[in-house]
Amino acid sequence: MWLQNAKSRFLAEKMSLDEIRKKVIFHNSVDVWIATCAERNTSWTNPEDYKKFIDYLLKNNLNLKAFNLCAHEAGATEDDKVKFTEVLAETKEDPNSLTYTIKLNDAALDVIRSYTV
Repeated sequence: MWLQNAKSRFLAEKMSLDEIRKKVIFHNSVDVWIATCAERNTSWTNPEDYKKFIDYLLKNNLNLKAFNLCAHEAGATEDDKVKFTEVLAETKEDPNSLTYTIKLNDAALDVIRSYTV
């Protein structure tokens, strides 16, 4: 099971939001952020940009549930993703630095795709 989850998360780094939505309904916000950036052909590696994205989702009342994500346990195989989640963990008192679960329904995808930098 762990290996299957690791493969799914690795593949999510290369997939669009629609593609990861087909895999499972709930996703972590880091993978959603990566998929959003992939659709836009932009970099996802700046934690400050992620924090702005999360702030936007929270202000738009997206139903987010915070949880602890350890990149090593979540199957992150790329150093960039591991470093990214470690930087976020350093500022866990900031709600915009947390990792959340997001249900990728139509309404959530509309909010996510309406985000502008």
